[in-house]
Amino acid sequence: EAATLKIMGLPVRSALFDGSALLTAWLLALSLPPWAPWWLAAVGSLFAIVIAKQIFGGLGQNLFNPAMAARVMLLISFPLEMTSWIAPLPITSAAAPGFLDGLAITFAGLAPADGVSSATLLGQVKTDLGRGIGLDTILAGFYHPAEMTWGQRAGSLGETSAVLLLAGGLVLIARRIVTWHIPLAMLAGVALPALLANLLAPDHYPGLAYHLLSGGLILGAFFIATDPVSSPNSTSGQLVFGFACGLLTWIIRTWGGYPEGVAFAVMLMNAGTPVIDRYFKPRIYGRDSKGVALVPAKEGAK
Repeated sequence: EAATLKIMGLPVRSALFDGSALLTAWLLALSLPPWAPWWLAAVGSLFAIVIAKQIFGGLGQNLFNPAMAARVMLLISFPLEMTSWIAPLPITSAAAPGFLDGLAITFAGLAPADGVSSATLLGQVKTDLGRGIGLDTILAGFYHPAEMTWGQRAGSLGETSAVLLLAGGLVLIARRIVTWHIPLAMLAGVALPALLANLLAPDHYPGLAYHLLSGGLILGAFFIATDPVSSPNSTSGQLVFGFACGLLTWIIRTWGGYPEGVAFAVMLMNAGTPVIDRYFKPRIYGRDSKGVALVPAKEGAK
């Protein structure tokens, strides 16, 4: 970011230390596979800062969430590296990689010989359903709600412990860093179609808990979709935005070409934010809901 600001002739210090670049990098890191090569994070960070943020004019001007734009770019450009997962192991396990092993995996690509590759639940269900395997058979071998709740499953850091992610999201709401409108609406946007589809065809569509506990839904609802720059301003607009993000997430998970749809859903709705802001404007003091100035009543008039 410092190099880009310097090239563009913009002040470096104030923009560099506002924390937005670090937040983007952290959100991107949460969406990468744990054994991803180092250059994947470097390419993603470069795209997020230069293309998705600074080219649009910097903080406050970017149309898309930079971290999600980078994730989508990496997923399309490097699908193998972005979908290579490893089975989770307790940190105390003898088979778990140590610190030096982690450096070798990240910077030299030397994966341990006893590392066991594993698919995410979303990926496994989508693949096996396409093969004609029954949903009950698939979930019997991969769906363990208790383990998923505490993060004992394959996936990125932002797709693991639902409890910890939810706790972090509630802290953001309690500290008034974000409001409840987008997270609740996004979760509802996934929950309602998931419940309805599961009631109509339980052999083909997983239920509510499956969607809430798998993938990056909770991370997206509390930490990504709530980006104040790329989301609507009014509370009614935020409810529409969040619900549409959730609905698109469910649609992509169910019928799309990718197992997970959070990043795509958020980016699509980022593009629709200007339209939402146009039709769902916050009421201005002294004006009615249509923006017309209120005329004060004459003194003595009833």
